[in-house]
Amino acid sequence: MEISDSSVSAGITIALVVVALACIFGAFHFARRRRLVDDTPTLTTLGVFIGMVELNGTAESDNPLVAYLSESPCVWYQWTVEEHWSRVVVTTTTDSEGKTTTSSHVETGWTKIASGGQQIPFFLRDGDGEILVRPEKAEIESIKTFSEKCSPVHLLYFNKGPAGAIADSTHERRFTENSIPLHAPIYLFGQARERDDVVAPEISHHSDCPMFIISTRTEKEVSRGFRIAFWVLIVLGLGGGLGAWYSGRSEAVGFNQWPEWIPVIVGYFALVVVGWIWMVYNSLVMLRQRVRQGWSLIDVQLKRRADLIPALVATVKGYAAHESQTQEVLALLRSQATSTPQGTAGENPEAVGKAVMALAESYPDLKANESFLSLQHQLAETEQRIALARGYFNEIVKFYNTRIEVQPDNILATSFGFKKADFLEAAGFERAVPKVELQQIDPWAPNDNAQGLDL
Repeated sequence: MEISDSSVSAGITIALVVVALACIFGAFHFARRRRLVDDTPTLTTLGVFIGMVELNGTAESDNPLVAYLSESPCVWYQWTVEEHWSRVVVTTTTDSEGKTTTSSHVETGWTKIASGGQQIPFFLRDGDGEILVRPEKAEIESIKTFSEKCSPVHLLYFNKGPAGAIADSTHERRFTENSIPLHAPIYLFGQARERDDVVAPEISHHSDCPMFIISTRTEKEVSRGFRIAFWVLIVLGLGGGLGAWYSGRSEAVGFNQWPEWIPVIVGYFALVVVGWIWMVYNSLVMLRQRVRQGWSLIDVQLKRRADLIPALVATVKGYAAHESQTQEVLALLRSQATSTPQGTAGENPEAVGKAVMALAESYPDLKANESFLSLQHQLAETEQRIALARGYFNEIVKFYNTRIEVQPDNILATSFGFKKADFLEAAGFERAVPKVELQQIDPWAPNDNAQGLDL
């Protein structure tokens, strides 16, 4: 059965159209990823809450792996062994007159003969602490830590590779290994969740997170890589569209026929504009949701503090219940239990912590109370986490407000009614102790000044 030239041309045209559309889709896949990286504030390990996070730090482990080839400590590695082959291929052809022609050529290549790898949960450590990372299903961007070619006379040839040889082997092997070395600087983008074993967050794969990346590159390098991938695919897609137009012509027409191929370019970039509108709208919606999530994180920490303070109040009441200093601290604790998030980003509200520490210095027995010390530590940590949550909220608000103000995103933001979010800029927690008697304070009374978030 013969296939006509027109059928072949139609098949090529369809294939090139599919390639062009696939390139547009792939380009905006990378563009969305770049916007995620650029629009996410980088946190410290102490500031990690539940949700999508971005971190910088070093890879640490008390029991690191030993890489197979380089034998260096690491937390992730993959290795391959390839063997070189060469063979002569003889081809025989017969023409229409029955004349037989024989030709030969040499083919060479590399065949993978062994591979492997291993990974373990590790800690990402920065100046504020560390957080557990589970790298399963993550996109790993590692560094090459081993690369060597050798012949059978080298110990590496058989010690790290199979004993047998492949067909047509030239007895040359190539050993390569990539890893994330111990203490290596890494950039991480992923989803935080509560650990099962202790009350602390961890970073692991989550189906709701658009990407999970562990990279030995910096944030700027990751973002630049996404931008380059976007433009490469856009150019390839344009080439596919022009190729589809050219192969679909019934007569031989050169590209000098500009009036006929300009509509192809216009149509292609019209699809690119539609893709851009779709991407920008979805990214603005996601940013708005993250602003709302940032507000909820503050509420979570305030709830944690409200749960801690009654226990601390009960402990403190057992010591010098009639002392005025104790009365003032108790009043402050109870007023803080029902307060709303205040203060500007980056502040560290220590009104409660300072007062409680001063009280502990005044009462040695209280300072030695293990329950009090534990509660004091948890309360100080909670106050710090409230400050970090407030800082994260203001950071994500800054990214969101910037996006809806800059060109050309503001055109879509205005068209679809995206509103600016407000920063938390009220007075900080450092305020005077309420002038009330202990028995007159109702720590669980509703707060009329509670704030809300309307986006």
